[in-house]
Amino acid sequence: MKIARLETFVLGDGPEIDPDKGGVEPLACIRIHTDNDLTGLSEVFRVPPGVVQATVGGPATHFGKLLIGEELKHPERLWQRMWDTFLHTNRRGWEIMILGALDVALWDLYGKQLGRPVWELLGGVQRGPFQTPVGEKTVVTPYCTIVSDVWGGEPMFQQQVARAEKLAELGYRAFKLEPMMSSRADVVELARRFRRSLGGKPTLMIDVGYLFHDVPTAARVCRELEPFDIFFFETPFPVDSPIPYADLASRTSIPLAMGEHGVSRWEFLDMMERGRVSVVQPYMTTCGGLTEAKRIVELARMRGAMVCPGNWSTQILGAATVHLAAYSPITPFIEFAPAEVYESTLRRELHSAGFPVKDGIIEIPSAPGIGYEVPAEILDRFRM
Repeated sequence: MKIARLETFVLGDGPEIDPDKGGVEPLACIRIHTDNDLTGLSEVFRVPPGVVQATVGGPATHFGKLLIGEELKHPERLWQRMWDTFLHTNRRGWEIMILGALDVALWDLYGKQLGRPVWELLGGVQRGPFQTPVGEKTVVTPYCTIVSDVWGGEPMFQQQVARAEKLAELGYRAFKLEPMMSSRADVVELARRFRRSLGGKPTLMIDVGYLFHDVPTAARVCRELEPFDIFFFETPFPVDSPIPYADLASRTSIPLAMGEHGVSRWEFLDMMERGRVSVVQPYMTTCGGLTEAKRIVELARMRGAMVCPGNWSTQILGAATVHLAAYSPITPFIEFAPAEVYESTLRRELHSAGFPVKDGIIEIPSAPGIGYEVPAEILDRFRM
């Protein structure tokens, strides 16, 4: 089976949308076509669509000249071919993020070629029993990321808690609140309001979106959050240096998390080694693909860290995330952007086309490849 053609298309709710309201900004997607008519799909989160369109296409494009005509014997062979070619570029940024999207599409193709789901080809289900609720078969558990239309104060408290309440009624079990651009007191108050309303059973994460610049302030916030049983505290500081993370990790019992924009296993290794980060959050395309995400799992496993993959995007990316979680023995949760509480029509329809969430869990997929296809009617209505 040889790669015959690379296709790029762009989906979105429109050119001017508000991502805080859950809208899908213009999003490049990649489809790899083979000479036996199989296709592999992926999205390219956080890379400008124009960059993807300029570099992924015919045999003269940046990635086309590396992949078109190549035989798909194993995705890792083509991953290495691309990586080696980038020896004299920066091996970071958009180049590796697009490599990661192509890698996900290659795994999709590889699974279809062999008639097996990707998680089996990654190594099979290796999840420990602590990751599956008692009495249930092995599953993947999403946590819902809750954002609000406004930040800080009573409007934020009310909207984020109300969205969590609605999702809990639908069966979701874990939630990440986001008191971004808020005061220290508001961060703690939001957690308090959540526990007052939903009780102690749901898992609660807090993401402050790089809010702090000094360790003492972040440490005080963590001390005040500890009574609310916080599963992890995400990105308290800018990620340019992991050193403040290491200092904060020595002052709190709450695990620290980062990695949503991490590119390559080497950045994640730095987070864990110098930053003492114990929850890393690779996006399946941004980090360099499923090939690289599997390596990140192994690096985290030997250091006693967890991998809770990020996904503030669509369920195209979410489908690949489920396969990594099915493989990983250190992934109790994956991030999930719940379409039920946001305004985006495209987000809802891509959600409906994805793996169903029933009683707050996702069953391990059985279809060959990744198992996600974008319905033609979605392409017709939302192509940009």
